[in-house]
Amino acid sequence: MKLAPRIIQAMEILQLPMLALQERIDAELEANPVLELEEPAAEEGAAQSAQDDRMAETLDARPLVVDGGNGNQEDFRRLAEFEDEYGADLIQPDAPYRPSRAFDGERDAKMEAMANAPAPAEGLNEHLLHQWAFVEAGEDVKDAGRLIINHIDDDGYLRVPLEELPERTNQPPAREALEAALGLVQKLDPAGVGARDLRECLLLQLAVEAAAGRDVTLETEIVTRHLRDVEMNRLPQIAKRAGRTVEAVKAAIENISHLNPRPGHLIGDRGVPGITPDVIVELDDDGQVVVTMADGNAPRLGISDSYRRLARNRGTERDARQFLQRNIRSAQWLIGAIAQRRHTVRRVAEEVFQVQREFLDSGPEALKPLPMADVAGKVGVHVATVSRAVAGKYVQTPRGIFPLRMFFSGGTTTADGQDVSWDAVKVKLREIVDKEDKSKPLNDDELAEAIKAGGIDIARRTVAKYRGLLDIPSARKRKQF
Repeated sequence: MKLAPRIIQAMEILQLPMLALQERIDAELEANPVLELEEPAAEEGAAQSAQDDRMAETLDARPLVVDGGNGNQEDFRRLAEFEDEYGADLIQPDAPYRPSRAFDGERDAKMEAMANAPAPAEGLNEHLLHQWAFVEAGEDVKDAGRLIINHIDDDGYLRVPLEELPERTNQPPAREALEAALGLVQKLDPAGVGARDLRECLLLQLAVEAAAGRDVTLETEIVTRHLRDVEMNRLPQIAKRAGRTVEAVKAAIENISHLNPRPGHLIGDRGVPGITPDVIVELDDDGQVVVTMADGNAPRLGISDSYRRLARNRGTERDARQFLQRNIRSAQWLIGAIAQRRHTVRRVAEEVFQVQREFLDSGPEALKPLPMADVAGKVGVHVATVSRAVAGKYVQTPRGIFPLRMFFSGGTTTADGQDVSWDAVKVKLREIVDKEDKSKPLNDDELAEAIKAGGIDIARRTVAKYRGLLDIPSARKRKQF
């Protein structure tokens, strides 16, 4: 089936998260001279929603199939490039959006923003090279040290085997120079950098503490000989082999837990990207659900009246008039696609929270099973459209900001006939584990029985699966001595 260009564009726009949509609008404003921003008044929100609904209905009424003689190669090429442009968001639709590349253009506002932006933070390799410049060593060791530093990853580890490093340079250093340089690099700041595995990283940090006068003999022995036992929570065995008490071993493990397994993360700016919700869900005074779009007061796109008049004026040169008409049609399609996106996302959110109303009062444990097909049937669209509408979208609720996709899941039925989402079962599992006696933690069979006592029939293998998804260790590893 051949898709019309406006339908391809509508699919692209529908799937974009909020930040990606804003970036797309900026690019269209630069590329299309007839597009302009309109600032709506705050009270126009309801009128805008009604206008979006009318425009979306108009778009829905247009045919999806065009003349078979028109291949629309350019449109399908753009659709193929869409996944390359936003591939990370399609693979992990609920992850916060990170712009994949900057759009071309020389807009003054962007240039000013770039000029006023702070300089990027110093990276780990630059930080190490600055220190290495002051290290006193022979020229061969200095060269070997620079080679090692250039192969240290962002975590602070040297993942490349030392014997392979000479193969990665045109002037391979001697093995003795590499070993001498590695010892010096491992003394740089931050402590633990240049290690080849976790054990060496922890030992380097413990050596710094020992040099500062702290007694870390037991910590060093545990890291050297008993890391596997620590992972399996075999504290009595460690105490017996080390000739110490269990309390001393627990205190040493507590000290080890304060060490940094990724020392490279201490250098550089690692800010967490923010999340911009697309939908806001609130309760009015009567307890009714109110769904609004988060961009309700954002600038709207419009078409320049002066360019419209030029396009209609017969006195305008033919080529210029055709150029303006093409751009006006393109602008109309874009404005319509954005309106359709707003309409579809809002309708999906309204249907979702008609079912998940109790979530707003009681939290995740009140979630109910909700297949996408049910919402698609109520909204009147294909289930694939619902999937695109929730991909990468977040909803702001009285209980916080959540991925919109979170509210779609399967479930089971309790003993008294109530439908319960599997996400609610996970919350119940977490609650039981948090309240258990840590000296006698519950195994998977006992956890399944505890959940069944609450009226939910669940198998032991399902408990084990959800425990893994929630990063809850096994009973052996949860035991506290």
